[in-house]
Order: sequence, then C-alpha cells, then structure tokens
Amino acid sequence: FDIQRNDWDADILKLLGIPRGMLPEVLDSAAEFGVTDRALFGAEVPILGVAGDQQAATLGQACFSPGMVKSTYGTGCFALLNTGSVRVHSKNRLLTTIAYRLNGKPTYALEGAIFVAGAAVQWLRDGLGVVERADQTARMADDADPEQDVYLVPAFTGLGAPHWDPNARGALFGLTRGTGPKELAKAALESVCYQTADLVDAMRADSAGIGEANMVLRVDGGMVANDWMMQRLTDILAAPVDRPMVLETTALGAAWLAGSKAGVWPDQDGFAKQWRLDRRFEPAMADNLRDAKLKAWRDAVRRTLTTN
Repeated sequence: FDIQRNDWDADILKLLGIPRGMLPEVLDSAAEFGVTDRALFGAEVPILGVAGDQQAATLGQACFSPGMVKSTYGTGCFALLNTGSVRVHSKNRLLTTIAYRLNGKPTYALEGAIFVAGAAVQWLRDGLGVVERADQTARMADDADPEQDVYLVPAFTGLGAPHWDPNARGALFGLTRGTGPKELAKAALESVCYQTADLVDAMRADSAGIGEANMVLRVDGGMVANDWMMQRLTDILAAPVDRPMVLETTALGAAWLAGSKAGVWPDQDGFAKQWRLDRRFEPAMADNLRDAKLKAWRDAVRRTLTTN
C-alpha cells in the first residue's frame, strides 16, 4: 500500500476503512495547493510549495543528486542523504523518507535524527551557568586542556538514530579534579560531532553504491557559525564539511519550491549553480587520534544504552 499513489486500490481502502475520496490528492512538492484567505494578507496569495522542515533544508542546500547529504544543527540535528529513485530500506536503523517529489517523480532519502545538539549548549548556559552566551563555547573549547578526554553523552531525552533508546540518560565520562567549564564546553560541542559520525557511518553503510564514494557534508543551522565545532566535525568525520553563505536553508528551500513553480526562480540546475560556499572545512586530525576518540565515544554510548 503506497500512499504516494493516486490510483488507490478500492479493496485496500475498504480493508482500512478509508472511504474513497477521503484522503487528499498527492501533489508534487511544487504545485498549486490553493490560495490563502484574503483576510490574512489583503489578497489571495497562491500556495505553490509544500515541504517538511528537513526536506525544505535539503532543497535549500541543493542536494539534488544521489549521494549528497546535508545536516541541520539547531536544538537537535537532522541529516538527510539523497538516494535518488532508490527507496533504501535501512539495515542500520535509519529512516526511509521522501525528500521531495517534482514533475511526478519522487526522490527518496535516508534520514537520521539526533535529539540533542544545540540543546547541549543551552544546558551549559541555562542549566549549569557555565557560559553566558552560546558563542563563548568556541573559545572555551579551544582553550580547554588537551590532555583531558571528557565525553558527554547528551541523552537528556534518550538517544536518537541510530540507537533509538528513549530510556537512555545523559552521562559524563573522564572527569577529573581538573575538569572545568572549558572542558565541559569542549565535550558538549564534540558530542554533536560524535553523534553526527554515528549517523554518517550508518548512511555510508546503507547507501553503498549510491552517488559518489567520497561524501561531502553540507551543513546549516545556528550551530554551524561555530568554526571550532565545524573543524572538529570534519576531523571526526574524516570528510569535508561545506558551510554555505545562507545558513537558513529551510526557508530558502521552501521559497525555491514556490518561486520555481511561479516561474520567478530557476529550475533545479539553475538553483544548484546559485548555491554559494562560505567555507570548506578539511580534516586535519591524525587517523590514530580520530580512531581513539571514536572508540572512547562509542564505549561511553554503550554504557548509557538500556537496549542492546
């Protein structure tokens, strides 16, 4: 039973107790959905694009080719990898979703969700009073004692993909008497990088043979303004990280859908050419150090999990 089909099978609908015509017609992401009420804006404004938050960000990042991946860093973190016309059934506990549908052709994606990203920094600020402003964490992390390996597993509300353990709770590992605010700030930022690595590893395993073998991560959201975290992210992933000029890519993607349908913005190829890079971060960490850090992180996660 495929909800993307318009030619509903009467027997299946009857079995599910859904009267024919009860569900809305499935349209492209860029289509004529109707108009707004005149009372809202003084005129009927056409609604020409509809997309979910992360799907819109994927479009805003111009991730139109199979193998392209974007990751949005806000309170949580959400990564989508374009799998093209292939609907990949994940073997690594990722979600199979539709990225968008244009010209009647659906494009699929693998999605992973991290529950706590920027929320870890909010906890440092609002919960512990370790920082006054989120932007202080970059300098603090840079000044932290490099000899202290402190790992924060921010399972404040459980762990998301690829673990999916709602009962896991947060923990700090590696504390010493020398651990202070700087080391906690560094651990909070690194926790986002390690969680992203878990997602990317799962995506790489699920999408083998789809798109280019060398993955480049396009990032957006409020946290990516933190240069220290972006460098640590590329180091932990051992892959380039591209930060665009426009960080609010969800709004950009939604605007492109409507604009392209209205004929005032370019098509996919034209929009992709307009995507602009602010900065590419390249890995600089030694392989043995990266491997040791990831091993310690995964051991810390293992200790917090309540499921096997």
